[in-house]
Amino acid sequence: MPSVLITGLRGFTGRFLAAELEASGHRVFGTVYGHEPCLLPGEYAVNLCNLEQVRNLVSEVKPDYVAHLAAVTFVAHDDADAMYRTNVVGTRNLLQALSESSKVPESILLTSSANIYGNAVVDPIDELTYPEPVNDYAISKLAMEYMARLWMDKLPLTIVRPFNYTGVGQSHNFLLPKIVSHFQRGERSIELGNIDISRDFSDVRMVASVYKCLLNGCYAGETFNVCSGVAASLVQILSMMADIAGYSISINVNPAFVRDNEIKILRGDNRKLLEAVGNIGTIPLRETLEWMYKEGQ
Repeated sequence: MPSVLITGLRGFTGRFLAAELEASGHRVFGTVYGHEPCLLPGEYAVNLCNLEQVRNLVSEVKPDYVAHLAAVTFVAHDDADAMYRTNVVGTRNLLQALSESSKVPESILLTSSANIYGNAVVDPIDELTYPEPVNDYAISKLAMEYMARLWMDKLPLTIVRPFNYTGVGQSHNFLLPKIVSHFQRGERSIELGNIDISRDFSDVRMVASVYKCLLNGCYAGETFNVCSGVAASLVQILSMMADIAGYSISINVNPAFVRDNEIKILRGDNRKLLEAVGNIGTIPLRETLEWMYKEGQ
C-alpha cells in the first residue's frame, strides 16, 4: 500500500482528502497542529516551522506521496507573522526535509491559492494570468510558489491554485458556512461585509478528488487552477439559500467586516485541469448548499 503524508490532516480539506486516499488503497499519515491532543494512529504533532521536527517526521514516515495542505488560510487572519512563517517558512522546511530524505516521494502536491491573481482583469482566469496579490494571505502564497522553484530540480512538485470551495465542516469564519448556519438557526438577518462580489465556488469533495488524481499522476513542474469555471454572486447564493430554507433573510452591511482591496470577481479557467485529469466531477453549488444545510440541522 503506498503511503501518503498529508500536512494539515485534521483540517477541512485534509479530512476529505484522507478519506479519498484511504478508499483507493493508500496508507495515510498526517501532521496535526503541535498543541492538539489525542493523537490517532498515523498522526504526528509537528510544528512545520521547526525544521528538526519536520526532518524527524519525514525520516520516520518516508512517504511515497505528499499533499501539503497545512497553512493559515483565512484571508482576514490578523497575525501576519504567523501567516508568513507558516505558509512560506513551514513549506520551505518541508521541502528541505523531503529533499534530504533517503526516499524522495513520487509526487508532492503544494496548495497555493487563486487569491494570488488579485483583481485580475481577465475573466476567466487561467494559469498564465499575471499575479497581482492584494492581501497578506495572497502574498504569502505567491512567495511560497516562488520559494518552491528552488526545489523544482530536486523534487517532483505540482502546484495547485484552488479557487473558493466549501462544504460540511468548514469553519464559520468563511462566508458560505456563515450564511448556511444563519438559515439553519432560522435567523432573520445577517451581518456581512462586501456584498458586491462574485466567486467561483467548488465542493470540497470535488477538490479532494482532484488532489488525489494529481498526486497519482505525472505532473511535476505543472501548476493547475482547481475550480468549477462558474462564478456565483452573493445575491445568487442568498437566493439559493432562501429557496432551500423556505424564507428570505435581510442583509446588514457591517463596516467592520468590509475588507480593503476586496477582490470583486474571481472566476477560474479549468481547461488545463480538465485536459490533465478528465472529468473532475463538478458538483453544482446548490447541491453543495443543500448538503451543508441538511447536515447541519
